[in-house]
Amino acid sequence: MIWNKSFKLNSKLIIPKNIMFVGIIASILFTSIVSSTNSFAQPIESQTVLTPINDSIGVEKTTLPMYISEDNNLPWGFIEGKISNHVDGYPVIIQIFDIDEIIAGNNVGAIHFAQTPVNEDGSYEYRFRVFDSNNENLTKIFDGNYTVKIFKVVHLYSSSDVI
Repeated sequence: MIWNKSFKLNSKLIIPKNIMFVGIIASILFTSIVSSTNSFAQPIESQTVLTPINDSIGVEKTTLPMYISEDNNLPWGFIEGKISNHVDGYPVIIQIFDIDEIIAGNNVGAIHFAQTPVNEDGSYEYRFRVFDSNNENLTKIFDGNYTVKIFKVVHLYSSSDVI
């Protein structure tokens, strides 16, 4: 038997080298595609703009879409994140706008404004009610498409950037 053309796996099975190679490559590609796919969420298109306040800090504004399904039965929603270069003492400001309820002079309708503290590690989380309960009557507060704006005060340069 010539070994440069085939592999002998046991006494009865012989697999040519090129089929073995193609099989290994195919399994690696399949594994990488499956492991990188997130079946629970779609990618979110966000836009971030940094506006300097002074020479060392600035406001980072991230704008992203939020959709709450008509079939949603969960009473709470939340917005969370982590800021790698946050400035201590400044909260995160969150604004939620209703795309369908336009206010005169504004391109989207205002619906909800809040602020939440930033933890020592830079993480933050804000919970908001999706349903309101009044005398056992449920009223849906959020339903449909919204625009979320998140304002964070950040250092313009990380400590590793300073010489």
